[in-house]
Amino acid sequence: MNPIGRVEELRKDMISSLKKFVSINSVNPAFGGPGEEEMANWLTELLRDLGYETVKRYDVKDEKGIVRSNLVTLIKGKDTSRTLWIVTHMDKVPEGSRDLWDHDPFDPVEKDGKIYGRGAEDNGGSLIASIFAGKALMDAGITPSMNFGLALVADEEAGSKYGIEYLIERGIFSDEDLFLVPDAGSSKGDFIEIAEKSILWLKVTVFGVQGHASRPTGKNAFREGAKIMLDIDKMLHDKYSDKDELFEPPVSTFEPTRVEKTVDNVNTVPGNFTFYIDSRVLPVYNLDNIIKDVERVLRDKELETKLEIVMRQDAPDPTPSDSEIVKRISSALKEVRGIEARVGGIGGGTCAAFFRRRGFHTAVWSTIDETAHQPNEYKRIDHMVEDAKIFAKIAI
Repeated sequence: MNPIGRVEELRKDMISSLKKFVSINSVNPAFGGPGEEEMANWLTELLRDLGYETVKRYDVKDEKGIVRSNLVTLIKGKDTSRTLWIVTHMDKVPEGSRDLWDHDPFDPVEKDGKIYGRGAEDNGGSLIASIFAGKALMDAGITPSMNFGLALVADEEAGSKYGIEYLIERGIFSDEDLFLVPDAGSSKGDFIEIAEKSILWLKVTVFGVQGHASRPTGKNAFREGAKIMLDIDKMLHDKYSDKDELFEPPVSTFEPTRVEKTVDNVNTVPGNFTFYIDSRVLPVYNLDNIIKDVERVLRDKELETKLEIVMRQDAPDPTPSDSEIVKRISSALKEVRGIEARVGGIGGGTCAAFFRRRGFHTAVWSTIDETAHQPNEYKRIDHMVEDAKIFAKIAI
């Protein structure tokens, strides 16, 4: 039996499995969600039902006492000393404003060859594709060239402390292993990511004086905080403006993304104002310098301020473009889909960064329409099925 053809035969099962994935609320607890435990319970049963003999579970409690679950399984290969790992994540981001959705984000809808729902593309479609790629290998009686491993991890959306970072610290992975993270890509499937920018999330709180809006205090934290936010924004864009065409987009990005609630009523001057900035920084820049420059802007302001680092991930060295994992993906794409692959970098953060910091050659690849984190997020069914074929081809 041909495993590529077997993947096609499994299309209906893949669709139903992705719908189930969407229906489970596994929003990261960092954003107020329940976490991955329910998702891991279902996936453990699915993996065993599909023939994966050993499914290891690595649970850890976070600072809130919530169980964060990770699953690891593999199919033994001809060379049992090495493993091709496909790493996907179970957690999701919140749905955002439900008014922007055409339907309940956790009630999957199949329409026009797509599955709509939160987590369908990020990262459910790739997760299901990786599982069924292994199923196709087993059904076809194919022994992969090396072990075929799946790591279904927690906490990717909020820093990976309880996910891939936790698994790496447990010594599960080897220097000789290969790593594929299908968590970014292009709609043509021709883009292999080999580099990521640094990530820096900043939280700034401005302290003013609360009072009645009819008698202004002169220290309105909202007004002054908004000015400070724009001053920081301008400074960062002006000073850190270099381009690197390896990356898409080729510049550092600095985006104010969130503000915390100030007061509940219209007629009160707020006493504090808190905002956040998401920065994706080209590797040429040192994050310490960016932090110092933001601190310098804050020191020049009249009101008291506080700067906190919510997340910091310094960009690791890129994966060489001629590494084995890149060659395997490129060869599979050319043979199965007739695609000539290109390599580059992204601003989004994935599990690949943690492997690269350890010197593990890692590639990020999938076929996506880039609807992650958006309302009406979807995964094209054809993309999911065709990617499963590539995963199976890479393994053999």
